[in-house]
Amino acid sequence: MPEPSRRRRLLILAICCTSLLMVSLDNTILNVALPSMQRELGASVSGLQWTIDAYTLVLASLLMLAGSTADRLGRRRVFQAGLVLFTAGSVLCSLAPGLGWLVVFRMVQAVGGSMLNPVAMSIITNTFTDPRERARAIGVWGGVVGISMAAGPVIGGALVETTGWRAIFWINLPVGLAALAMTARYVPESRAATARRADPVGQLLVIALLGSLTYGIIEGAAAGWGSPLILGCFAVAAASLAALVPYERRRAEPLIEPRLFRSAPFSGATVTAVSAFAALGGFLFLNTLYLQNERGLSALDAGLHMLPMALMCLVFAPLSGRLVGARGPRLPLLLAGVAMTASGLLFAAFGAGSSDALLFTAYVLFGIGFGLVNAPITNTAVSGLPRARAGVAAAVASTSRQVGSSLGVAVIGAAVAAGLQETGWWIVSGCGAAVLLVGTITTGRWAARTAERAAARPDPHAERSRNPVTTP
Repeated sequence: MPEPSRRRRLLILAICCTSLLMVSLDNTILNVALPSMQRELGASVSGLQWTIDAYTLVLASLLMLAGSTADRLGRRRVFQAGLVLFTAGSVLCSLAPGLGWLVVFRMVQAVGGSMLNPVAMSIITNTFTDPRERARAIGVWGGVVGISMAAGPVIGGALVETTGWRAIFWINLPVGLAALAMTARYVPESRAATARRADPVGQLLVIALLGSLTYGIIEGAAAGWGSPLILGCFAVAAASLAALVPYERRRAEPLIEPRLFRSAPFSGATVTAVSAFAALGGFLFLNTLYLQNERGLSALDAGLHMLPMALMCLVFAPLSGRLVGARGPRLPLLLAGVAMTASGLLFAAFGAGSSDALLFTAYVLFGIGFGLVNAPITNTAVSGLPRARAGVAAAVASTSRQVGSSLGVAVIGAAVAAGLQETGWWIVSGCGAAVLLVGTITTGRWAARTAERAAARPDPHAERSRNPVTTP
């Protein structure tokens, strides 16, 4: 098939960015709506945690499976299935009669969401073959996350205040239907020449690990940390991890490639992604409840209060990309770690909530830190690795982001449920310190040598996936 015209390539980019905007807005809007949901549905703190974590856990568990399935069955086909599921899940969420059903319908959304972002990135990579044009397209893609961070709290606040929390899910219906129609008309079908085979055992072990660990953390305070249920959850998580590592080592085409973790930059990127997104998930969760439940602000006013954080993220995300290109990932990672740590400390040690000036400063610092951290995560994950492994490395980094978000809400929400809100802020600060420490260790010369050694090891899959097959 001939290469699409420039106009069509830009249309394909716009369609892919629309899917990202829909998914990203859904997450940021939901946080602002949590207190309204709590009042209407009579939800506990753990119930609110599940409305977020049910989504992120399913997403994290299925991201890599969705990417390999799209390579095998066709990227457009899987992308369209994702749009249908995400849009249908959004409509079901808006109609949920109770908290339990809302959590179930959020999981339906997540199955669809897992088919959107990683598959859309594959479509962009295969559409923009010129390296410079591809870099610009990925830059636009990254900017959409910043837009959702800035617009989400304000849009969500306005919808909740004027119409109710159910309206935050209605907006996905027209956007999803429009994206579905545009995809059918403009996005060409493509698939890999030889995609990775499915790894059902590895997939089930990942689901068991993430699900049991998160359930144990969220429900521990209510059920009792020493109860058989909670201890059993942690035992299942430990057993799943103990089985996953040796099983994946034996597979020629594993779901998670253990060899990659011999690269210090890759391992560092994984830990950094978990830490940074745990901080973000916890930060948004704590602030939403604080601004509306303790300060008594409306949903819209709460969204406007968090706007400085979102605007800083919007400004510093592209700046981080340029810094990574010019000077490597070390500087933005260190600056991100310092800013996020300082923001958490302002709440934990200096009572930022008691002063508008301190609150504004804390929001600005967190926005700067989170804006700086995203670009170096992906760059560090693939640093020094051959192109054949770069896609898998980027997929693990994306999964780590979702795992971090789930754990951040689970752990910090558990602290809130136990009446230890200040502890939640110390955890946010500790996550920022982890970004700083790991960024320092895994971006130096020693780390680069470990990446070179990992890259030199043969990849049994590399010879089987050279050029993608594209069909109209």
